[in-house]
Amino acid sequence: MDDLRYGKRNKRGDWAPDSALEVAPILVFPPKPIKFLKWLPSYFLPWNVMFMLLGAVYWFFLTPSVETMKTLSVGWIAYLLVRNMAAVLLIFGALELRLYIRRRQGTSFKYNGKWPSDNKSDVFMFKSQNIDNMIRTFGTGVPIWTAYEVLGLWCFANGYGPWTTFAQNPVWLAAFGLMIPIIHEVHFYCIHRLIHVPVLYKWVHSVHHNSVNPSPWSSLSMHPIEHLLYWSDSLIHLILPSHPLLLLYHLHITGTGAVIGHVGFDKIELGKESGIDTHAYTHYLHHKHFEVNYAEGTIPLDKWFGTWHDGTKEGQELMEARYAAKVARVNATPPQPGE
Repeated sequence: MDDLRYGKRNKRGDWAPDSALEVAPILVFPPKPIKFLKWLPSYFLPWNVMFMLLGAVYWFFLTPSVETMKTLSVGWIAYLLVRNMAAVLLIFGALELRLYIRRRQGTSFKYNGKWPSDNKSDVFMFKSQNIDNMIRTFGTGVPIWTAYEVLGLWCFANGYGPWTTFAQNPVWLAAFGLMIPIIHEVHFYCIHRLIHVPVLYKWVHSVHHNSVNPSPWSSLSMHPIEHLLYWSDSLIHLILPSHPLLLLYHLHITGTGAVIGHVGFDKIELGKESGIDTHAYTHYLHHKHFEVNYAEGTIPLDKWFGTWHDGTKEGQELMEARYAAKVARVNATPPQPGE
């Protein structure tokens, strides 16, 4: 594919799309029903359908029986951990292999023209972004993901969570399932703003932001405290009537889904004239500029709170104006006594 038909490349080799980013036409006034209907398929395809299929495969084929999960034991917990590690290795690893190791499409549609493996840095373990990211992903990321999964499934198995079935409550579970991506985004925005508080950013979130030029292995490269916050959205299934299938779907949106925003490419090419849209530019701009796009734009939280960057020159100017105002506030001389 010719990426210059869809965007432009600067002198550094960084690619950006021509069109401005837009928030989803959900909570807009006046309502735009035609625009909403045109947008709606992208809410499902390809990513949320893929995560639901992964959740279904997990539940029907790769999860121990309810009777087994009634008792906490090393065997089935270790099995879930290995199963989750294998899924991450397969999905993240396949994207890393295709896009960053074999470089099958070169820098076509790549936001940052540089390759992380070509730049060593002391901020990473062994001066390698990939090694550091993988250690954090498998060292604390997937184990904490698995811990939330174990907690949820053990509670369901023992009747501590409000487990309902699709036969009993088909409308509620269908509606809940449709809302899970939105629930995840609202939760992500809230915890994301929290860990950008200076003290938490310095000691916690800066670990993730070390990957200014993110790649698939950056997706779950976080401080353990951030991992704990990140997957805490799954606890809603122990509060509202739910089903283990929806819990597993939710965990995949949060876990596996993290790779979509960090893939570093706007399209994954499938041929000379076709490709899969990643919609990753929103989060890439967050990694690039730090204090914009705390969410993905499905719910216009960043627009409401003044942190939206649409990728245009005007968006850049608005961001720089906010920065200037912030610096002015920080540097303002407090009034002296008697003045």
